[in-house]
Amino acid sequence: MKKIFKLTDEKKHEDRVLEAVKNDIRKYVKREKKKDLPDKATMYWDFDCKVGTTVDAAEVLVYEELIKALDAVKATGATEVYVEVMAKAVPKPIKAEEELPEA
Repeated sequence: MKKIFKLTDEKKHEDRVLEAVKNDIRKYVKREKKKDLPDKATMYWDFDCKVGTTVDAAEVLVYEELIKALDAVKATGATEVYVEVMAKAVPKPIKAEEELPEA
């Protein structure tokens, strides 16, 4: 999803507009996570994210920081925000096996 969201609306309070943007992003992520993975046993969905006032000024960040970044952009007084969230299938990290003492 690559989209420029308006942060102002004449008929709505600014906080409600921001909450609607966050809700759209969460819905997109939820929908993408439901898609089939190439190999469910060894892969999971990860997201490449960018947020900024414009496309050129967008900063790369992890999905967990996306909502905080939206709040930071809103705090600057911007009227628009660019959000890019791209899903990708990533192999799961290999867990180190703990050796169990034999009894």
